[in-house]
Amino acid sequence: MNQTTAHTTAKPQALPLRKDVPTHLTWDMTALYATPDDFYAELEQASQLAEQLSSTQMLSLSNAASIIRLLELYERYLIVLSKAGTYAGAQSAVDMTDSELQIRARDFDSTVAKLNSQTTIVLQTLKQADETLLTQAIDLNAKYKAFLSDLLAQKPYTLSLEVETALVSLSPVLDLPYNNYEQCKLADMSFPDFEVNDSEGNTKTYPLSFSAFENEYESDPRTDFRRAAFKAFSSRLRQSQHTIASDYLTQVKKEKILADMRGFDSVFDYLLHEQKVPRAMYDEHIDTIMSHLAEPMRRYARLLQTANGIEQMSFADLKVPLDANFVAKVSIDEARDYCVDALTLLGDDYTAMVKRSFSERWYDFAQNQGKSTGGFCASPYGEHSYILLSWTENLGDVFTLIHEIGHAGHFYNAGQQQNYLSYEPSLYFIEAPSTCNELLLGHHLLQQKQDDITFQRYVIGSLLSNTYYHNFVTHYLEAHFQREVYRAVDGGKNLSTEDLHALKKTTLQEFWGDTVEIDDDATLTWMRQPHYYLGLYSYTYSAGLSIATQLFKKLRSGDSLNDNIIDDWLAVLRAGGSKTPAELTQMVGVDITDKATLIDTIGFISELVDQAVELTEQMQEG
Repeated sequence: MNQTTAHTTAKPQALPLRKDVPTHLTWDMTALYATPDDFYAELEQASQLAEQLSSTQMLSLSNAASIIRLLELYERYLIVLSKAGTYAGAQSAVDMTDSELQIRARDFDSTVAKLNSQTTIVLQTLKQADETLLTQAIDLNAKYKAFLSDLLAQKPYTLSLEVETALVSLSPVLDLPYNNYEQCKLADMSFPDFEVNDSEGNTKTYPLSFSAFENEYESDPRTDFRRAAFKAFSSRLRQSQHTIASDYLTQVKKEKILADMRGFDSVFDYLLHEQKVPRAMYDEHIDTIMSHLAEPMRRYARLLQTANGIEQMSFADLKVPLDANFVAKVSIDEARDYCVDALTLLGDDYTAMVKRSFSERWYDFAQNQGKSTGGFCASPYGEHSYILLSWTENLGDVFTLIHEIGHAGHFYNAGQQQNYLSYEPSLYFIEAPSTCNELLLGHHLLQQKQDDITFQRYVIGSLLSNTYYHNFVTHYLEAHFQREVYRAVDGGKNLSTEDLHALKKTTLQEFWGDTVEIDDDATLTWMRQPHYYLGLYSYTYSAGLSIATQLFKKLRSGDSLNDNIIDDWLAVLRAGGSKTPAELTQMVGVDITDKATLIDTIGFISELVDQAVELTEQMQEG
């Protein structure tokens, strides 16, 4: 890690085209298919499996053995689609302007829609099977117990075969709100350059894009520059506000209609059913954070204000670094070493996986035009994961990297023990392994230079800004806003673009109080995230990070009540989706049904803020 004590920002260059990106910065998808022709051949194999699955002979469930045979063939079919879906979907994200990649993704979507309409009868037949036969099937082959139990729980909300088949056939149309949003955001939304006057009165021009703003500009320590970038960025967002509002409200109305069709009491019950989380726990989670976390985060905002000499904090200032004069540039090779070292305590097998991930090019580090913002981990069953992010050489990138490695390690472990049908854990739990990795990285970095208070504050500031502000606070505020939208739609109210702005503004003002000025540009932030098109996803970040914090505290302290905490955690990862979130956390001694767990996590965040304040005072005294 190269450290400097003066922050200078050269004029950024326009992002390169994908074809001009160095190969070593891109992932190697040939591990899935050597050529696109191989991908299309596998799609044809999926078609053949679908024919077998929908045959009268295969669907004649006369005994437990016939159920197991059907499940084994169905699993083979889904594994093929998992692999092909990653190849088509993940690749389309690296360049939304590449027509070949987009056509391939659409080819996959349209093929799968057709095949799924053909194979919908599989689940319908299983749900209509005699419960005695299903119980006998579990006894015959216990590996399908979790799947069959979940299937029985879905039975009361299942529609007729004809309707279910129609819904699957319509999936390309039903998915249009999300697809349209991504196209609008990444392909159609070009940003004009913006101008900033420097300290000498000279006007400089800078290029603007989603990637440049979210990866660099919004955390730039220069207040005038950062605010000018935010204003220009928001101005372009506002031009698409009605299009994106229409997409989002269509998505929400669709979910409400489906909830009603299936007989759920509310859209919340519909969306939480698959997560295996009760509505009461969801509501308590959101309410507890608002009532307990707002105060320490306001203290954090005031610390940022003081440290950076800001007269009045605005929403555009919340991602400013705590120490603008301390810069840690991290190469990809250095990041690899940090990740390996921080995760060594998780065992040789886990560490070997991390090393392989770099040597085998599981990552797409490049920054290029048309690439999806943020980061994600795509994990096809039976194959290694593929991780997308945009590398800027900042320490924050290392936290993003180790976060996505957490997802990869989770699915790597789950894939060793679980069949495909019990592979994916509840969405509620999905962010726990990734955010725990972030805390392990922070702890590892803090051990490096314990006498260097500047470095110590820098790392704690990174934990606060990257791990907790981004993953906990930002996504929580999304979740709070999202709940208000669903409440309105659930109550039969039609919302407008202006209503969405107003709901977002109310959420931000309630959380930040008079500590942070919330202007009309801040209210547009609901337009920036794709999470709203993925059900009740946003709140799972704070849920997962709460679990991760509790686990981290046990790992750090060597909890005497559980000397085998690491083995227990690896067992949790290997359990995949075979247990409910509450059952998974119980395996490591964490009770997510008690709000005291969440309150304790918020206390940990408050302690980090206190440490940052204390270190700041020491630096000022020195």
